[in-house]
Amino acid sequence: MIKKTGENEKKAMTKSELEEALINNFTNLQKVLTNLAIKFEDLSSNMSKMLQLFEISAKTFSEKQEITGTNKEDKQLLEKLDSLLDQNKTIAKGILMMEGRIKERTAIPQQEGNINLQPKQLPRY
Repeated sequence: MIKKTGENEKKAMTKSELEEALINNFTNLQKVLTNLAIKFEDLSSNMSKMLQLFEISAKTFSEKQEITGTNKEDKQLLEKLDSLLDQNKTIAKGILMMEGRIKERTAIPQQEGNINLQPKQLPRY
């Protein structure tokens, strides 16, 4: 980061300013990752509720068809509902896996504790 004090003058950040900026960026990144994990958890629970709704409606529909008898169009609809249910299960599993990976990533820096925030020497041009 370089601060402009004049038109052609440039002043490099001090070591403490750089460390402060790194710490602020790291905490902001942690907040974003935590919010993302929460959003994935909410999305996962909503997908589970939707799957339950599809399962209930498919069971009710199939029970109704057993009573009244099924025809070719109804069988096609049942097959499509089953296919949709399988797709939603696959999507829900993928979201749960992504949520787990995000939680792992956010847990690793927190477990490391004190991270040495010594800035690397950058070449001066």
